[in-house]
Amino acid sequence: MNKAKETLKTAEMIFKEGKDFTSANNRAYYAIFYAIRAVLAIKEIDFKRHKDVLAYFNKEYVNKEIFPKMIGRKIAQAQRIREDSDYDDDYEPSFEKTEQQIKTAQELIILVEKYINDYYKSK
Repeated sequence: MNKAKETLKTAEMIFKEGKDFTSANNRAYYAIFYAIRAVLAIKEIDFKRHKDVLAYFNKEYVNKEIFPKMIGRKIAQAQRIREDSDYDDDYEPSFEKTEQQIKTAQELIILVEKYINDYYKSK
C-alpha cells in the first residue's frame, strides 16, 4: 500500500502543476494497480501482466461485490485512459479525465485500506 500511496502523491503533484496530464494519468493508474496488488498479496496471488491482475481482481473481488461494482467500472476506465495517454500519440489527456483518474485512485486506496484493515482485524 505504501507504493500505491506514494505513487498517488506523485500523480497529485504532477496534476497540480497542470503541465503534464499524461504523466499524472500514468501515475494515478499505477497507484490503482499497486493498491489492487496489495489486495491480492494478502492471499499471495500475483500475475506478470496487468490485464491478469485486473481480471482476477474483477472476478474475485468486484463480481463478488467485496468491492463495489462501480469501482470496477472506474478501474477499467482508468486503464483505458492510461493506455491512451501512454500509447496513443494523438491522445490529448484533459484536465477533467486526469482529475477523474486521480479521484478513482484516491477512492480505491481508501477502499483497499479499509478492506485490509478489516481483513486483519478478523484474523
